[in-house]
Amino acid sequence: MKLPELKIGSFVARIPIIQGGMSIRVSTSALAIPVAECGGIGTIGGSGIPVPELQEDIRRAKKATDGVIAVNIMYAMKDFYELVMGSIEAGADMIITGAGFSRDIFKIGKKHNIPIVSIVSSPAFAKLAERLGAAAIVVEAAEAGGHLGTDKSLRDIFPAIRKVVSKVPLIAAGGITNGYEMAEIMDKYGADGIQIASRFVLSEECSVSREFKETFLQAEKDDIVLVQSPVGMTGRAIKTPFIERMEQGEDVSAEKCKYKCLKKCSYKYCINDRLMASCTGDVENGLVFSGANTWKMNEILPVREIFDRFVTEAESVYKEEK
Repeated sequence: MKLPELKIGSFVARIPIIQGGMSIRVSTSALAIPVAECGGIGTIGGSGIPVPELQEDIRRAKKATDGVIAVNIMYAMKDFYELVMGSIEAGADMIITGAGFSRDIFKIGKKHNIPIVSIVSSPAFAKLAERLGAAAIVVEAAEAGGHLGTDKSLRDIFPAIRKVVSKVPLIAAGGITNGYEMAEIMDKYGADGIQIASRFVLSEECSVSREFKETFLQAEKDDIVLVQSPVGMTGRAIKTPFIERMEQGEDVSAEKCKYKCLKKCSYKYCINDRLMASCTGDVENGLVFSGANTWKMNEILPVREIFDRFVTEAESVYKEEK
């Protein structure tokens, strides 16, 4: 059966897939554009980069596609509101936000007529987000990559959140690697769509270094570990020499904070530097965020083929009209 469209505010994605917004400079317009062209929601990771750079990337995406372009911005960023307002000014279609919870963001969304999508990991925050005016809610579970808000699996937390969210689309995120799993989470658990990120790292269009992608390809199940982020949250990443040194008690902190990018930071290490290092090829000294099921992926594909496979697999078993 044909998959349903995903409607968020006044925007309609022909395929109910949101590409997860990966910072820093992992998901740029280079990835968001082909995702939007395929009928999904392409997302630019807006955290940890200067506002002018983000605006330029948004404008590049909007010029290149008529599809839906979102921007993901972590609430933990010190310049959160500047990034939000800069994204709106540059023409982003919607703002997706997590890693903390902002009440004021919904007032901004209403004032500027832009949908706000909240990433949550509990029924309480999902209910609050819907009440405050979220246009859609992403349920992000423990299988996700990057910063985590829960230690519970997607299939454990989604049903409880589905019970308290009834007025806006509810999207499932965390560990989904193929269309069969997509159909399962939509059919059995009632998701209105899915968000996937790690699968798109292994796309031809993702602009990270070849070394970053090779780290994904070579990862075994036991290589994917939990780490403490200076943001104050647990993160999921692939074990690199940097993580091994940190686990052994080596001082990996930066001599001086160059960015002052976070509202709260432990200064255990500079997450901006470490993410950027792996993005540009220095995986040995970098942090490589990854979903729990990255080890199941073994090939780099064009975004179009990733979409085609997900849709073909999902529609071969999908049953329920939404």
